[in-house]
Amino acid sequence: MALYIAVKRMKDARMIAEVPVRQYLAAVSCGIVDGTPVLDLDYTEDFQASTDLNCVMTEDGRLVELQATAEGAPYTRGDLDSMLGLAAKGIKDLIVAQKRALATLA
Repeated sequence: MALYIAVKRMKDARMIAEVPVRQYLAAVSCGIVDGTPVLDLDYTEDFQASTDLNCVMTEDGRLVELQATAEGAPYTRGDLDSMLGLAAKGIKDLIVAQKRALATLA
């Protein structure tokens, strides 16, 4: 957010022609807790999770970073797909919130 504000000030001062945001991105964590995929784990859920996944994704769904770790028994491809689906939804929601917040600065 601070970077966007600085770039916007540069635009307002006519130092640059436009804000050079090419693609929004966001990051979330997911996990499997008691057999259920969970988005945005709190401390207790993270501690109890049998699988932990961190995901950074661009607005168009491309992955920047993906790390998934079995904390106990291995997880299934279905578990991974479920966590990725949750991550994609969470990231989409975060990007919508980013755009709304940044629109108030325009």
